[in-house]
Amino acid sequence: MRTVRLAAIAFATLGLNSTLASAQDVENGQSLFRQCRACHQVGASAKNLVGPQLNGIVGRKAGTVEGFNYSEANKAAGAKGLVWDDTQLTAYLENPLQFMPGTKMAFAGLKDEADRKDLIAYLKSVK
Repeated sequence: MRTVRLAAIAFATLGLNSTLASAQDVENGQSLFRQCRACHQVGASAKNLVGPQLNGIVGRKAGTVEGFNYSEANKAAGAKGLVWDDTQLTAYLENPLQFMPGTKMAFAGLKDEADRKDLIAYLKSVK
């Protein structure tokens, strides 16, 4: 019986470690954000550029950063209640033009799902 319990604990520990290994990588997300910096800023002194500043994007209604001139598509999405959560950002970052036809965001998208999750984890870290 003791052997069975030890085996169960070992399997549970292995399962926990694999879960931790699959967690989002904020550092990789920060590295991926380099692609975004030509148009977006984050951090205490972030300003709107070609794209809006992205502080606090997760949980924010689409098209609502003060002082940014959004596309009609983005403003309409926000008016219809689109809030940028993990699911919405994942779909948008995969293919912005397909997700939101008419967006001004001229970015082909991040095709790798893990990269999208990592980028979103990084964006969550910059409030």
